[in-house]
Amino acid sequence: MTGLDHTPGATAGQVPMPPSGRFVVGGLQQAWLRELGVGRIWLPSVPRTAPAARALPAVSTTTDGQDARSVREAAVAAVQTMQSGSTAVEPHAASAERSRAQAIAQAGVKRAVPPRAAQPGTDSGEKASVRQAPRTDLSTLSLTDLRQAVADCGACELGQRRRHAVFGMGVEQATWMVIGEAPGEQEDRQGLPFVGRSGQLLDAMLASVGHGRDKDVFIANVIKCRPPGNRNPRPDEIDACSGYLFRQIELIRPTAILILGRFAAQTLLRSQEPVSRLRGKVHQIDVAGTRIPAVVSYHPAYLLRSPQEKLRSWEDLQRLAAISASRT
Repeated sequence: MTGLDHTPGATAGQVPMPPSGRFVVGGLQQAWLRELGVGRIWLPSVPRTAPAARALPAVSTTTDGQDARSVREAAVAAVQTMQSGSTAVEPHAASAERSRAQAIAQAGVKRAVPPRAAQPGTDSGEKASVRQAPRTDLSTLSLTDLRQAVADCGACELGQRRRHAVFGMGVEQATWMVIGEAPGEQEDRQGLPFVGRSGQLLDAMLASVGHGRDKDVFIANVIKCRPPGNRNPRPDEIDACSGYLFRQIELIRPTAILILGRFAAQTLLRSQEPVSRLRGKVHQIDVAGTRIPAVVSYHPAYLLRSPQEKLRSWEDLQRLAAISASRT
């Protein structure tokens, strides 16, 4: 089985920025930062006389001291630009983006992996037909064959109870891979990852740094079937699904991975630390001999409950964008 090497802060110093040498805060970024409300929390009122500089400073991949402060200063600089800049973001811009993200989540995207036809669920007490145990050798399967193997899997109880297996969604040769925890009720019904309000917020977050599931991102979960009552998966369920996830990573070959939520982070990094201690640094995931940098951040469902943490998620996205740019 594929091994993991958890090496926080493995890349020291400043990470090279994109070719332009700076992050440009565009309309989508400003709209999402405005949604954070950080201007009211962190900044005094700023007169609209002279526009502030629109460049964000380089983002560090380490966590302590000056490096961590530079990331927060980047986010504050973006908010300052939003408040004092000459280019205003119309109120309907964020609403339009949310509508677009919702349509993507509901309808699927180009080159996305389609869901399998619905199976009988268990909310009404009816069990799905018995499915087969997974193939032991996944190393020869293409992404299409792997999707079918997940759809046919009955290696654990979850595979017998689900409506849909949620294999993943997005561009097959993606720049970023986003890995969440497990499907919820809506994901189980639709067979797609990150739908509903959490999915809309995730799409807005990705769009704020120029990425998206219809553009250059593939989204998957550690577990492919919904645990009853959205409980944490058991160790045997994790073992049954882990081969699928690592084969996905091997086939997609992203330049960087965004890990969302406590359970996904602890599973992938083999750690018991909370998200608050795992985020803010760079981890390395070893897949088939390739080391892929990964950043941990808060799950969108948590951000909906705790919007004050959105600024930290913005910092995590900026960090991942800088790392990804340095590898291209």
